[in-house]
Amino acid sequence: MFFFGFASGLPFLLVAGTLAYWLKENGIALKEITMIASAGLAYSFKFLWAPLVDRLRLPLLGRLGQRRSWLLLAQVAVMVGLGAMASVTPSQLGLFIGLTLLVAFAGATLDIAVDAYRIEIAPVEAQGALVATYSLGYRIALIVSGALALVLADHTVWPNVYRAMALFMLVPIVANLLAREPEVLRVHAQSWAQGMREGVVEPFADFFRRFGGRVGLMILLFILLFKISDQALVGGIMGPFYLDQGFTKTEIATISKVYGIWVGIGGAFLGGVAVVRWGVERALLAGIVLGALSNLLYLWLIGANGDVAMLTLVISGENLAQGVLGTTAVAYLSALVNQRYTATQYALFSSLITLPGKVLGFYSGRIVEAVGYAPYFWITTLAIVPAIGLYYWLRPRVRLESSEEKPDANYV
Repeated sequence: MFFFGFASGLPFLLVAGTLAYWLKENGIALKEITMIASAGLAYSFKFLWAPLVDRLRLPLLGRLGQRRSWLLLAQVAVMVGLGAMASVTPSQLGLFIGLTLLVAFAGATLDIAVDAYRIEIAPVEAQGALVATYSLGYRIALIVSGALALVLADHTVWPNVYRAMALFMLVPIVANLLAREPEVLRVHAQSWAQGMREGVVEPFADFFRRFGGRVGLMILLFILLFKISDQALVGGIMGPFYLDQGFTKTEIATISKVYGIWVGIGGAFLGGVAVVRWGVERALLAGIVLGALSNLLYLWLIGANGDVAMLTLVISGENLAQGVLGTTAVAYLSALVNQRYTATQYALFSSLITLPGKVLGFYSGRIVEAVGYAPYFWITTLAIVPAIGLYYWLRPRVRLESSEEKPDANYV
């Protein structure tokens, strides 16, 4: 799970934040940078093909098993895609954007396969340890694809950086070949219609049966909105912002991509403590408020002129708050899932949670060019107000409790 977490985390920044630095140094306009670096929107729509990953047996690779075959296909696609991006470069922008989308699509598929593998490889009581191990691998990958990539870019050309990142995928590929397939009895559906109903229709129908139509829709809307402030800064806007405030790539890498990651781990621990002490719902509210307010810390960096101490202070507060929000969000989404349809329902929830913020991030370059950085940070903070209103509307109407028991067999 550590290596699979590393595989999932590796492509995430390479089609978003890290990519923005490469594009800016190639003279691409800010509004175009944020649009291209929003290729990560693929992660917001992964629920659309999650049933396919869950049910379709791949030819040839299928002998590895349902989970490992999809893992291998996605891992190889990420590695080949990153290598191709290095060969094409932004000088051939149209083809380069297409390859970026390919890597993002493969990375999102990898997420689906890893989540399904984790759920099936061990019983419920072991999932906490698996998630923790996965998260450590994921965050190490963020350091590699964020901090290490930026430091390398100070000493070599960007194509060489992306070639190095592609080679890192060889490690989890070997881990996949050495891993074992989950011991799950997969019963083939008796007909195509039964397979479609069990794989595509039932996961969504089950959700609305349990919560009702109106409340179910409000839950989905709440999921769409409660991380909008956080996700609005994930795309391509922050790289150009840091550079515009006079920071070097090495300083950004050291403070934001290394130090900040470990502060985020501390925030995740605090979020876990909050869930235990206060319960999922109250902890989530605290995470939402802290996560949104932390965006205002970036106002202090405007005109900082390379003040590293100020950058360290801002990154500390922002990453701590986002760590709390991340843990409480996972706890909330997990409480909504029926274990019979874990892979598809969790893919839906985790997709929706990123969508509005990434859409806002898509247009962030245009907004900043029109009004400046300061108003944009205020917009991303105030965008959380509807989610807080929905929280108080849902609180008395939704009871979070254990889902149905996981079935012995999956229909494919």
